[in-house]
Amino acid sequence: MTGLRQHRIWISSANPRASAFLLALAIVFTLTMVAAPTVQAQTFKVIYNFTGQHDGGHPGGSLAIDRAGNLYGAAYAFGEYDVGTVFRLQPKNSSWVFNPIYTFTAGADGAYPVGATLGPDGSIYGATYFGGDGAGCGVVFNVKPPPTRPASPLAPWNETVLHTFKGGDGCGPNSGVTFDKSGNLYGTTPNNGPYNGGTIYQLTRSGSGWTENTIHGFGAGDEGDYPIGPVVFDSAGNLYGAAAFGGPSDSGTIFQMTPTGSGWTLNVLTDFPQSSDGFRPYGSVIVDQSGNVYGTTSGGGAGKGGTVFILTSGAWTFTLLYSFTGDYGGPGAPLTMDAAGNLYGTTGSDGAYQQGNVFKLTPSNGGWTYTDLYDFTGGTDGGGPSSNLVFDENGNLYGLTDGGGTGVNCDFGCGVVFEITP
Repeated sequence: MTGLRQHRIWISSANPRASAFLLALAIVFTLTMVAAPTVQAQTFKVIYNFTGQHDGGHPGGSLAIDRAGNLYGAAYAFGEYDVGTVFRLQPKNSSWVFNPIYTFTAGADGAYPVGATLGPDGSIYGATYFGGDGAGCGVVFNVKPPPTRPASPLAPWNETVLHTFKGGDGCGPNSGVTFDKSGNLYGTTPNNGPYNGGTIYQLTRSGSGWTENTIHGFGAGDEGDYPIGPVVFDSAGNLYGAAAFGGPSDSGTIFQMTPTGSGWTLNVLTDFPQSSDGFRPYGSVIVDQSGNVYGTTSGGGAGKGGTVFILTSGAWTFTLLYSFTGDYGGPGAPLTMDAAGNLYGTTGSDGAYQQGNVFKLTPSNGGWTYTDLYDFTGGTDGGGPSSNLVFDENGNLYGLTDGGGTGVNCDFGCGVVFEITP
């Protein structure tokens, strides 16, 4: 599975769908609206280097943080069985304590986790791209501490498989999961489903287990297909996301799902008919308190390196906020918004060294001001940022890179967890 570890492989124009899995494993999948102070980067620090051994390697997907400042995420390669781990990083004094809280076995428990989401009960939920008992289409999982106090705080947690995908209900989840106000769980799969264009799925509690319901199957028309990012709710209970391919120009779409008495109705908010607007919205979207939708594309735009855009609630007017330079190296993870309305995100291979960067967009006089917060070198500082960004209560910003770092057991380095301090 060497190809899974090559974070420098981006979507090729010759065969974009065949390569999309490689990028998808490096994107985040948690959609976060964070009440945190505005950040100006002063100090960049690597707080953990993956080794490609029992701790895993090539972290990516959704990154989560709890009120105590503990970070939770997933590394989709290596570990004891070479198929990934779920990890926790605990702040302790001026350092961090790393614990691989669950190691996948490539059996019924799944393989290649694509992120970690903090559930309403305080435990960790997520999905795996592969594995499961059956078609090998992945699972939705929950990991939580043992019911009795373990002898060591570094003891592994227990995993429960909530759903195993069989193909007809979707295959190969590439993003983390999202909860509604009632505790139901939602996510996407890019493959298979009733029309072979991927699915949006819902898991609801049923007794001591969960019941899966495919609330939409892609591939039947011009609504888009191949949704590889997560979905997110607005305050009214509508669901939003992105399809990376499909639509009238086969450049992807942004969609809204509205609940009805008998199910859900999909509305396409925009496609990408003009390459200057961008194309391939791999990172999905976020929604602000006014119901405006913000998203990114990984390619296109004036600089051909992807874009950041807003869809204004109501008329869903599309406005371009920023265009990156490069070639398919633009944003591949969801944006993060702070309490002041500033946007934060990453690119996969933009920046001064073409190894990705962390950026900020600040609303200013009816426009937006771009600030480059940090440029990765691909060396010991990491390369190819691969997750959403999260804030702690002090306004420190955290994220993951798929490669770089000091680990030598992985192609292009094993990746890092980084901190940007205001």
